[in-house]
Amino acid sequence: MHPIFKHRARLLLYLGVWVVFGLLLTVVFVFGGNAPVDWSLEFAVPVAVALGLQSLSFWYVVQAMPPDDTPVARMVTTWSIAGLVSLIVWLAIAYGWAMWLVPDGEVYPESAAGLLPLLIFAGAIGISLAVLGHYLAGAFQRSRNAERRALELQVLAREAELKSLRAQLDPHFLFNSLNSVAALIGNDTQAARQMCFLMATFFRKSLTLARQQAIPLAEEVSLAETFLAIEKVRFGDRLRASFDIADDVKEVAVPPLMLQPLVENAVHHGVAHMLEGGEVCVHAHRREGFLELVVSNPCDPDRPPSRSTGVGLVNVRSRVETLCGHRASVDVDASETAFRVSILLPAVSTHATS
Repeated sequence: MHPIFKHRARLLLYLGVWVVFGLLLTVVFVFGGNAPVDWSLEFAVPVAVALGLQSLSFWYVVQAMPPDDTPVARMVTTWSIAGLVSLIVWLAIAYGWAMWLVPDGEVYPESAAGLLPLLIFAGAIGISLAVLGHYLAGAFQRSRNAERRALELQVLAREAELKSLRAQLDPHFLFNSLNSVAALIGNDTQAARQMCFLMATFFRKSLTLARQQAIPLAEEVSLAETFLAIEKVRFGDRLRASFDIADDVKEVAVPPLMLQPLVENAVHHGVAHMLEGGEVCVHAHRREGFLELVVSNPCDPDRPPSRSTGVGLVNVRSRVETLCGHRASVDVDASETAFRVSILLPAVSTHATS
């Protein structure tokens, strides 16, 4: 379909331009051809609108001959022939309309033939402007199409990146969890069995949620609580957990499996190195239209250097930036005695994203 007909406002604007062209043609006839004002107005405006409607067919020629892919000689030849044919057709329409306006067979004016050169010149100008306008419209449409394709490719690339990050995250968690089970098997088989049961429950739920782009914060917190319950089988009273989740942020959409790597790091690189153990604290509150999620844990200043590759925190940062762009941030505050990760996300409800 012609883009002019897709929106009524475009068609009205297009016709308005040709009405203005008809008014200018009226002025030319009155001052250049000494024609009466009333006759010139009745004649010029309708034939100008007719030229505008006739010129709509140029769109399909423009689409068939894009300037970047069409030789100049072919474009000049095609448009010369198309313009000449269009001008002849329009002059025939103008002649018929002029005869219709002649009352009772009278001939007006005696110098009517003198208006023909003005009419030919005006028609050539109108056709040339119509061709140029259609090429500008075509260029605008190609630009819009290119932007849309670029956005589609960006979305596809983002989805591919998210799938890649998920694929990295799941084996990372499984690797660390199996290490925990292996550490218990030789010392406490009952605890290892309990841990395997909790892990089966955790993996069943986490794999289901990982297929989603976003989940409510309440479900993500529930996953983190299950993970800490798994680890508590291993660490006992040395591991303590504290969750402070505001009621008004429980339905905020967050990336799945975002919180679990943070509490995992808090346990394995913080609490695990402290003889007296420690507390993993999770806070979530609304701050100026954003969700502020904080995970903190104590650290032993004399702990051995970490051999971790940091893949968990890197994945969290990548997923947050991929899903939310510059609207989100991940900040890390590390000292000798404490480690703190703060995430700022747009506070968008899961109902709004579904």
